[in-house]
Amino acid sequence: VQLVESGGGLVQAGGSLRLSCVVSGLEFDDYVVGWFRQAPGKEREEVLCASSEEGVTYFIESVKGRFTISRDDAKKTVYLQMNNLKPEDTAAYSCATDTTDYACPVREYDVWGQGTQVTVSA
Repeated sequence: VQLVESGGGLVQAGGSLRLSCVVSGLEFDDYVVGWFRQAPGKEREEVLCASSEEGVTYFIESVKGRFTISRDDAKKTVYLQMNNLKPEDTAAYSCATDTTDYACPVREYDVWGQGTQVTVSA
């Protein structure tokens, strides 16, 4: 199982980015994908968890209404659409999955992508 993220970059405050998480080696009918971020000098935090069974669970209040999840089954890709970005959203973003369960919250993710950097300028 492998996850590969892409789509990060530099954007001005108020702008948008769409991150992609391509899933390989795993059936896509049932899945759980979490998006995480880690800002410089801070601990990694879970942004949200998306489950094929239960929908989306947000863990950071400030991204509600700005970050949304979608999927393309044919491409086995989960997208994180980030709108109205703020400088405090600057972080390395990673996706992860739990190959043993499909529900949120996930106790322990067992496969991680390499991450993609998002930088939001003021």
